[in-house]
Amino acid sequence: MPNFLFYLAAAIAIVCTLMVITRHNAVHALLYLIVSLLALALIFFLLGAPFAAVLEVIIYAGAIMVLFVFVMMMLNLGPESIQHQKRWLTPRIWIGPCILAAVLLIELLVVLAGGASIADRVEVGPQAVSQALFGPYMLGVELASILLLAGLVGAYHLARPQPPKTLQEGARW
Repeated sequence: MPNFLFYLAAAIAIVCTLMVITRHNAVHALLYLIVSLLALALIFFLLGAPFAAVLEVIIYAGAIMVLFVFVMMMLNLGPESIQHQKRWLTPRIWIGPCILAAVLLIELLVVLAGGASIADRVEVGPQAVSQALFGPYMLGVELASILLLAGLVGAYHLARPQPPKTLQEGARW
């Protein structure tokens, strides 16, 4: 049973990640990205790392998604963008992410109810995670933080108001 739950969560994570990559609308991709990150948190939990699962939900599915929403708000593309989003974000769009999130919720309830136990499961605590993050994986953590900073700076430069263009000297109409 635990293997089935692991493979189900992995399949949901893969499907949602593919949906993130193939969506043309950023809001739709964001919905699937949240479900994908929740599936990864469930995978961490099934592998015996509840602390990593909680970090996945709090940091990635929570804080970074809020950051993405703020970046989209900073872009503020105007009233025509709002109308465009209303046309694209119909209730039909929510069906896919809701079904996948419901499957993850059912899977989590089965795991928490004790229906699935892993015999050789080893708990990974906060100290082991911090030693790994600040030990052999420190370069990866720092690169990820630089990448997030570069994305934030890029979003700021995209969103800042442009000064009005002036006529060049000597130009004639």
